[in-house]
Formats: sequence, structure tokens, C-alpha cells
Amino acid sequence: MTKKILLSVFLLPATMAFAQQYGGMWIPTELNEKEMKDLGMKISAKDIFNPQKPSIKDAVVQFNGGCTAEIISPKGLLLTNHHCGYGQIQAHSTVENDLLSNGFWAKNMSGELENPGVTVDFIVDIKEVTNQILEGTDHLTEPELSKQIAKNTEVYKNSQKTEPYQSISVKSMYYGNKYYAYTIETFKDIRLVGAPPQSIGKFGSDTDNWVWPRHTGDFSMFRIYADKNNKPAEYSKDNVPYVPKHYLPVSIKDKNENDFTFVFGFPGRTTEYLPAIAVEKIMTEIDPAKIAVRDVALKTLDEKMRADNATRIKYASKYASVANYWKKWIGEAEGLKKSNAVQKKVMYEGSLVSKNPEIKSTIDQLNKLYTDQAPFALNNAYYTEVIRNAETLKLAGDYYNYIAAVEAGRMDEKELAKTKSKLAAFYKDYSGELDAKVTAKLLALYANKTAPQFLPAGFEKYKNENQNIQNIEEISKNSIISGRSEVNGTSLNKDIDKAFSNQDKLIKTLKKDPVYQLYVAMRDTYMAKADPQFTSMQAKIDGLQKTFMAQQMSTDKDRKFFPDANSTLRVTYGKVKGSSPRDAVSYDYQTHLAGVMEKYIPGDYEFDVPKKLIDLYSKKDFGNYKDKTGDVPVGFTATNHTTGGNSGSPALDANGNLVGLNFDRQWEGTMSDINYDPRFSRNIMVDTKYILFIIDKFADSKWLIDEMKVVK
Repeated sequence: MTKKILLSVFLLPATMAFAQQYGGMWIPTELNEKEMKDLGMKISAKDIFNPQKPSIKDAVVQFNGGCTAEIISPKGLLLTNHHCGYGQIQAHSTVENDLLSNGFWAKNMSGELENPGVTVDFIVDIKEVTNQILEGTDHLTEPELSKQIAKNTEVYKNSQKTEPYQSISVKSMYYGNKYYAYTIETFKDIRLVGAPPQSIGKFGSDTDNWVWPRHTGDFSMFRIYADKNNKPAEYSKDNVPYVPKHYLPVSIKDKNENDFTFVFGFPGRTTEYLPAIAVEKIMTEIDPAKIAVRDVALKTLDEKMRADNATRIKYASKYASVANYWKKWIGEAEGLKKSNAVQKKVMYEGSLVSKNPEIKSTIDQLNKLYTDQAPFALNNAYYTEVIRNAETLKLAGDYYNYIAAVEAGRMDEKELAKTKSKLAAFYKDYSGELDAKVTAKLLALYANKTAPQFLPAGFEKYKNENQNIQNIEEISKNSIISGRSEVNGTSLNKDIDKAFSNQDKLIKTLKKDPVYQLYVAMRDTYMAKADPQFTSMQAKIDGLQKTFMAQQMSTDKDRKFFPDANSTLRVTYGKVKGSSPRDAVSYDYQTHLAGVMEKYIPGDYEFDVPKKLIDLYSKKDFGNYKDKTGDVPVGFTATNHTTGGNSGSPALDANGNLVGLNFDRQWEGTMSDINYDPRFSRNIMVDTKYILFIIDKFADSKWLIDEMKVVK
């Protein structure tokens, strides 16, 4: 029976294959309310987003420009993922006081830790402003089109009255066919309240990343502080906890399969309206190239991190960041193949052409452009990933930009201070000796995988990895960029101010630096041989994609369209659900604390378990946080359509109560950024019962529970 059902999915007409099935990242002012209520939602769209009255949107914030977080108390208590707060937890950690390993829990508000530079953004209002932004652009082409849009955007923003702590951001949707304005309110005093040890918050680490079943307590807690008038302010000891317009009640009710749920947050980027040729190139060329580069970097870092505790702490956040998308791209490429994404796109394009023959010309032009761009796009993928993951070359790029700014007269005192601050922060968590090995291996990969026309003269000498390790180590030793050689009487990684005390000497030394010269040779070749062609063709592709998007929306009247994610506030919805990602493999929708104990490996980097958690489990000391099985639920899955940026997003029930904290997707469905498929696509959430259990029973921080409204 199951085989017949699955087969029928592939035999559906192309238009049916794209019918809405819970997927979508909806602008909260344009919700698909009827379908949400049909699926079980009990509240209204106005309860979710209302600029005139308190609504759920007043409890959802963008955390530090990337993740999502939510307010869960009347005193500004903020919940987000452990991996979203990881950088702040790491910043407060030392070898002697390792908060990553030990966790941190303030005993009261006076013990909460300041985090300079961290912000949270509220969305106060959203307005469609397409007519204002596209005024006078009907017959314009690039670059005049972009100039007029930029001019119109500034005119619109300047016409709006805002407070000093507010800003207006205008965002393009549907590839420039529509525009929306967001009024943003930014708070700047954000303090760390609590975080479990990484043996809970990062349990399973890289092995379990992107996979299900999952047993990670991926949460951390912060608090928003405001001035005495409850307005945003810079950090001050006189600031007080922010009183929100709305905060989320926290539910510890049991979950059942097919319960309605929705996720509210800031998804980063999706590309669901691409032509078939683009999806094919991603699946067969671009993703494999990026995976190959990060595979080399991660293996080299992992070897050193396992052997040396100081390196583990120094590189923990960076390693996790590199590994995150490495694994995602692996799942994405496999998922695109498994879900037959390219063929589905081809069928859909055929159905569009049958309704509107003009679309054929657009698709033909896109096919030719993507084919012509392919070798340049592949070089772009290898080059950008090598420079990003060979940190010494990345540093050389920063110094290249610094020298360019100085020589162009753009390096004033303010810019110099920013540059030095950025470099000092980078050196804090950088090892020139370790990265010399990473760089050597990546140069060998680049030399062997890149077509000869894209390589600098003489670059074939880097093809032998073993020779590279010796050669790059020697170069690194004699480099001021790596921090292993001195300039102005010091090294750049020890005293950045002294190193910059004589900038003329610094620049002359940098230009002779062997790492700098290697970077310049690679950059100059890339900029001459690949970037202009790649960029020029991409501009043409982007213009045609706008036309293709408009044609899809005007031709396919049966399909419900929503704009691709672009880090703006969105709502997605679905049902609590398990999955059957492969033949004879079925997953339940819920995991429990028993599964943590099953995975437990004493002393392991990824699967160790704190003694106190073992004791709580052994004694079955679960308090109010066990479910109908008698165990504490840890995580659950649903069909919500999420992506990066949704990390930390609240998962809410039919009544708008917090039931989970979104932190990941199931590996088999990571292709949902390009091709959402309800058969495979699942988002993964920490259960609120587990969050409160850890806060209450493990951390002995019931004072935080007492702030919340707990729905039993």
C-alpha cells in the first residue's frame, strides 16, 4: 500500500506536484489563515501579527543579526538555541573557567553577564511598498534600474518618522517583483542568563548534526535590558529588565502526532523558484565542490582539537560553523536526487510553457546562461571556500583590504579602530601553526581540482599535499600575518596597537610577506579569469529570474506563492509528525531522555553525559516534565518549512503557546531550501518539557521558571 502511494506522488501532473502541502514561509501580514485553521489553529492571524495591539510578533526577535529568539517572561527573559549563543558562552570561557564544558546559570539578575555588541531586533510593522519603490522604473534596465530603486528606497525611508532606536529596512521579494518595508526596533543591552553544558546543549555534536533521532538540549537564555523608560539603550548598570508587550506562555502539555504547530522566525535564504538547470548545477557541481573543501579543513582541525584542550576551546565555535553547512550540503545534494527535484522542475516548466508559450524563451535563455557560466561558477565555489577556510589566506585578504583603504585615503581613525578591533578578535581564536596545515592541504585540493586556466602561474607546485605541509609551514613561520614573525617590535597576534604603530613599515612588510603574496596571486588570477565572467552572467541570470518569477505567478493560478526567505520575519506551519525517509526505516516524532542514556559514551567529545543528569534519570526524578510514557521528552519533529535563521525560533501550538525551540532539520530533507518535499522535510525542535526540566532539576534555577507562565 505504501509503495503505491509513494509511486503515485511521482506520477502526479506537474501542477499537482507543487500544490501547497504545509510548506511555505509566509509574510506574517499575508498569512494563509484558512489553511492554518483547517489544520487546527485556534487563534487568528491578528493574534500572530498586529501592529496596533500586542500580538505574538512582539515576543519574537532576531538575535544578533542571525538567529531567532523569543521572550518567555514579563521580565524580558529570552530563549534561543545553545548554538546561537555559543559565541557569547565561548567569549566568557577560559581554560580555568570553561563555561562551554561546565555550563552557566546566573543565581539572580545581578549575576547575568554583559555581551558587548550583541543586539536583538523587534519588527514593529510591515508594509508593502512596491508602488513607491518601483515608481518610474517601467522601462529601465541595469544599471539605471538599480539606481532608481535605490533612490526611491531612500526617499521612502526618509519620509518615515522613526525613533532614534528604530530603523527602516526595505526588502525585495519575488526577485524584485514586490517590495516590503520593515520598521525595526533594536535593543543593545543583552545579558547571558543561563546555558547548559555543551554535553547537553551540543549533545551529539557533529555526528548527530542534521539527523534524527536527536537528543540535543540546544538552548540558552539571555535577558533584554532597557532604560528606566523601557526603551532601548546602550549597556548600563542602571538599565532594568525589559517589559515586553507580549511574552509566550510555555506549554508542558503532551504532544500527539498530527497536532498543529507553527514556527515564527527569521529564515535566512531559500531559492525555491529556480529553473531546473540551476538545481542540477547545485546538485552535481557546486555542492560537491564546497563539501570537498570543508571536508579537508574539518578533518585537519578535528585531529588537533581532540588532542589539545586549549585548541578545542579556541576553535570550538569556528569548527561548529564550518561543519554545519558542510553536512547540510551533503544532505541537500542527496535529498535533491532522492526527491527527483530536477525532473519535477522540468515537468513543471513544461506545464507552464503549455499555458504560456512565452515562458519557453525565458527558460531557454536561462539554460544557456547557466551552461555557459558553469566553469566560472565552479571556480567561484572552490576559490571562495578555500579562502574562507584557510584562515591565514582569509587574514591576508583582510590586510589586502586594509592596504587598499589606506592607499585610497579611506582609512580614517574610526575605520582604523574598527580594523584593528576585528583583527584582534580574529587572532584571539587563531593558531598560525595549525592553520598552516589546513592551508597546505587546501592549496593541494585547489591545485588539483581547478582547471589550469584559473590557476596562477607556477601553481602546479602545490599539487603535492605532503610537500605543501613542509613548504607552507616554512612560509607561515616567516609571516607576520600568521603572527609567527614580528613587525614594529611585536607580533600582530600579541599587540595589535604596537604592530600598527608605524603603518608605513607595516604596509611595506605586509607587501613582502609570503602569505600576502600567495593570496594576491590567487586573488588577482581569480579576479582576472573567473569573477568578471561569473558576475556578468549572474547579473543576466538574476534579471531573467525576475522575469521567470513574474511569469510563474501570472501563469500558475492554482499554486499558492510565498516569497523566498531573505532573513525577514516569516511564519511556517505544519503538523507534528514522524517520518519514513528510506525503505524499511520509520522514525517516531518524539525522542526521550532514555535515548540520551542509550547514546552515552563516558568521556566522549560528543556523547558524554553530566553525572547529575545521569543521577536524575536513574532516580526518575522528572518532576512535572515527564509525558505519558513516564519519561522526559527531549525533541520532536514536524512538517514546518524551516531553514538557517530559524534556529532559536519558537514552535507554537494551536493556541500560540510555546511547545518547542526550533534548532535543526532532518538530514534527508535539507534540500527544502530548494525543493520542499513533505515526505522528507522535517524540522527538529527541543521540547519545552526538556528545557524546563534542565532549568529546574539540573540547573537548580527554579527562579527562572517562576518568571514564566507555564501551561500544564
